[in-house]
Amino acid sequence: MSIDATACGEGIALVTVAGELDVETAPELHNRLADQVRGGRRHLLLDLSAVPFMDSSGINALLKAHDTAGRAGGGVCLVAPAPVVRRVLDLTGVSLAIPSVDDLDAALVRIGEGSARH
Repeated sequence: MSIDATACGEGIALVTVAGELDVETAPELHNRLADQVRGGRRHLLLDLSAVPFMDSSGINALLKAHDTAGRAGGGVCLVAPAPVVRRVLDLTGVSLAIPSVDDLDAALVRIGEGSARH
């Protein structure tokens, strides 16, 4: 698995994940996302388009990130999750808690809307 994080505006990180998100790789993702929030990036945009598989450990990492970012006054938005991943998110109900959008522009708009409500 590879994880690439880049600043994408003030307080916003785009985190691109590639590879399987499972019991072996989820702890690394969790740590990297927590580091982003500790670094002042309270809005996490997670590009999951190159994730071909995700198990419950991956779901747990996403939910922990959602909680951590929320406590920092931000949130998580999933960008273009692969169809298999989107199905897991829908079946588990995670898609009700963490929004998914089709591209980065839509994620940035969603973050802007979220900031305007606070």
